Amino acid sequence: MITKASVILGLSAVLLSGCYKPEAEPKEETPKLEVTAPLREDTSVVKEYVCQIHAIRHIEVRALERGYLQNIFVDEGKIVKQGQPMFKIMPNIYQAELQKAKAEANTVNIEYLNTKGLADKQIVSLNELALAKAKLDKANAEVRLAETHLGFTDINAPFDGIMDHLDVRNGSLLDEGALLTTLSDISKLWVYFNVPEAEYLDYKMHQKIGAPTQVRLRMANGQVYNQTGVIETIEADFDNTAGNIEFRATFQNPDMLLRHGETGTILMEKAYKDALLIPQKATFEILDKTYVYVVKPDGTLEQRLINIEASVPHLFILKDGLKEDDKVLLDGLRKVHAGQKIETDFRPPEKVRSELDLYTE
Repeated sequence: MITKASVILGLSAVLLSGCYKPEAEPKEETPKLEVTAPLREDTSVVKEYVCQIHAIRHIEVRALERGYLQNIFVDEGKIVKQGQPMFKIMPNIYQAELQKAKAEANTVNIEYLNTKGLADKQIVSLNELALAKAKLDKANAEVRLAETHLGFTDINAPFDGIMDHLDVRNGSLLDEGALLTTLSDISKLWVYFNVPEAEYLDYKMHQKIGAPTQVRLRMANGQVYNQTGVIETIEADFDNTAGNIEFRATFQNPDMLLRHGETGTILMEKAYKDALLIPQKATFEILDKTYVYVVKPDGTLEQRLINIEASVPHLFILKDGLKEDDKVLLDGLRKVHAGQKIETDFRPPEKVRSELDLYTE
């Protein structure tokens, strides 16, 4: 039996079911992100190489004769001029030997003159005259030899340079060949640095014939030396253990600031003409490979592999992977994925570059 109350409840249920509508699922908003394009311009990269600084001439000054060191005329660290006296070995023995040689030469000379007079009168043979002349030549040679030994007691600077520490003191008994000091000509410097094989090949392949390559030198205190150097030679052989070859650059040293044995860093600039650049912040790495997000014409993202030639502050120089008209995602890289559709806010690459330069400064 259907009651009035059950009819009312049924009608209420029908009315309520007709009014119910399920909630619509929220649509995913399309993000609007900044994009840019690669920039093409001339640029350069500075390569750095640890280097050793050498004086253009660095020699050991040694005693040429045995004897007591009588005088030292120059102090350690002083600049000397070519021909300036540096050391004197006691000359007494060598002076006596010279006097003896001269006396013997005078005696032989008298004998020669007597023999010549007799030969002129044909009293003695020409063979005896020739023998007398040979004895005289030998005696004169002994004089010159004694003069040379005496001259070796005076040790003068062979060139302009700066003297290192003394290895002997006044009164020292010197053997022949004993080390006295070292002398460095630092008016010019030879700076040696090692270049990896790949960079050597790149250097040689792009080197302009007849155009010397200029380099700079950063000193140990971090300051850049005020003279520019020139690469003059490359050694003949590679060091197979390290895979390097040695370059030599020459620097002028007018203020005598740098000394033999110092270290530093060679700064060699490599030019890239008409290079294609992108901001480093537009890239990301996966398993040691570098990628960018490229925006396709329909607004979807493509994950693209790129190859990097070199880097400059905040920018990568590209070898391949992009073209000038590609649109590259500039920010929000971690918030998107390949295949996702986005709206773009294009920023000219020149403006992006100028902002990066301001950040660098």
